[in-house]
Amino acid sequence: MSTRSQHPVGLDVLLTALAPVIWGSTYIVTTELLPPDRPFTAAALRCLPAGILLVLLSRQLLPGAQWGRLLVLAALNIGFFQALLFVAAYRLPGGLAAVVGAIQPLLVMGLAWSIDKRQPAWLAVVASLVGVAGMAALLLAPGARWDPAGIAAALVGAACMAAGTFLAQRWRPAVPLLAFTGWQLLVGGLVLLPLAWIIDPPLPALDAGAVLGYVYLSLFGALLAYGLWFRGIARLSPVAVSSLGLLSPLTAVVLGWALLGQDMTGIALLGFVAVLGSILVVQWASRQAAAAHSSELHLSPRAAVQTHTLK
Repeated sequence: MSTRSQHPVGLDVLLTALAPVIWGSTYIVTTELLPPDRPFTAAALRCLPAGILLVLLSRQLLPGAQWGRLLVLAALNIGFFQALLFVAAYRLPGGLAAVVGAIQPLLVMGLAWSIDKRQPAWLAVVASLVGVAGMAALLLAPGARWDPAGIAAALVGAACMAAGTFLAQRWRPAVPLLAFTGWQLLVGGLVLLPLAWIIDPPLPALDAGAVLGYVYLSLFGALLAYGLWFRGIARLSPVAVSSLGLLSPLTAVVLGWALLGQDMTGIALLGFVAVLGSILVVQWASRQAAAAHSSELHLSPRAAVQTHTLK
């Protein structure tokens, strides 16, 4: 493979990685700037305005046959995932919710194996398991409360995001990225709106910090981050993309340490290194698997016959 063909892959990984890095700032923005106890309101205000803006900018309707798939993707990637994420966050310690969510790369590998018959590289599986263990060492406090409903919400939420990441690559319609991202955010935001209306208390008068926080979550946490995320899904393997999601809790930990004075020493630091190493190994293994798959697809008929004979 030439250097010219390798460079965009590295750039795609870096751009896609920006999405979970931005999402990792959600915790500190929410706790420091937004009014408390309004999780669904925050999720709806993050997704819905960004979706409306992207749809207006794209001026692109989806083909009629694509709406069923779009509804499924919007529910998995935005609506159901965001709702379940906040349910887990409220019923579980944040560290435990992140540890459960770290199984997403393994779930995506399972989907690719069962549906596409693409057996995952053993190195990627081992690295993903190390990532879960590292996340536990980094975030799981002794005596963490294992609330059954919270664990169930975290598991189903992780499964929704894994399925949404996998299906978004298979089902992506032939429309511009802005439209694909915008319609998912718009529909997902509409799913969240009744939850915010029914469950959350009304918003109080917002100060400048809260307004700035909501604007940041919408423009950066939804519009930019999801645009980069879906761009990455279109260009990288679902396993590679899902592993980058582990950067979100890592970013939250770094921001908490840098801005809030939270400690990160000893076994937590080792866990941080393990998770980061897991992400790098999964990216490398996914890239090798993609290169091998591409070589098989471009194998000439004569070479294919020779290979079959050798087998």
